[in-house]
Amino acid sequence: MRQRMAFWSILVKDMQNYYLKPPNISWGIIFPISWTLMFFMRSSTPVDIRDILPGVMALSVLFGTTSMLAVTITFERKSRSFERLLLAPISLNLLMLAKTTGAIVFGIVNAFVPVLFASFLVDLSGIHWVTMIVGVFLIAVTSTFLGLFIAVSVREVFEAQTFSNFFRFPMMFLCGLFIPIESLPVFVRPISYVLPLTYGADLLKFSINQNGHIQLWISLIVLLAYSVGLFLISTHNIKKKWIY
Repeated sequence: MRQRMAFWSILVKDMQNYYLKPPNISWGIIFPISWTLMFFMRSSTPVDIRDILPGVMALSVLFGTTSMLAVTITFERKSRSFERLLLAPISLNLLMLAKTTGAIVFGIVNAFVPVLFASFLVDLSGIHWVTMIVGVFLIAVTSTFLGLFIAVSVREVFEAQTFSNFFRFPMMFLCGLFIPIESLPVFVRPISYVLPLTYGADLLKFSINQNGHIQLWISLIVLLAYSVGLFLISTHNIKKKWIY
């Protein structure tokens, strides 16, 4: 009971202090709209909303979760408020799950903002909603734990943002969202299959347009493995570097 109360208290505090602030809510809405408008402006031919929807959803999750979590964890460590959380009657693993759950929820909500807008413009019938929801959830979890890994690897907020871009921009261009992996140079393709977003994007492509090229079970296993691996590495680094 005490652990559940501590988990819930930390989650509610983070949601109120970080994720439910008006600038963050507006950013979660404006970001996917900006990406969609960019495709309309750069394309000389009519844009297929359903074709770009997986990419906009995936990037909304990736940038939303990594930006928020990497900054909030780094800021709390800098201000020493994180050290007070270590005194809570809760295990370290559950504490970090409480700190990351808000970012996961924030990422999931961000993902469905473009879906909401797309529903007013195109027919969304035929979508595999269960696969989409699972894909969005796994992308949110993986991206959040990537943000956690970044946060525990740096000391300053600006370092967290810089380090985040080191991971985000290669994933944005190499995971097959906008450039098919088959169109990439042969020597670059192996890198694409190392990136977790490749598998998350493929799940969304399959669920929305039924044109994924990776087996669903492979994508699920890879994303789960990345989530568990990033979380364990992050908690190990916290024990090694932050707890004296």
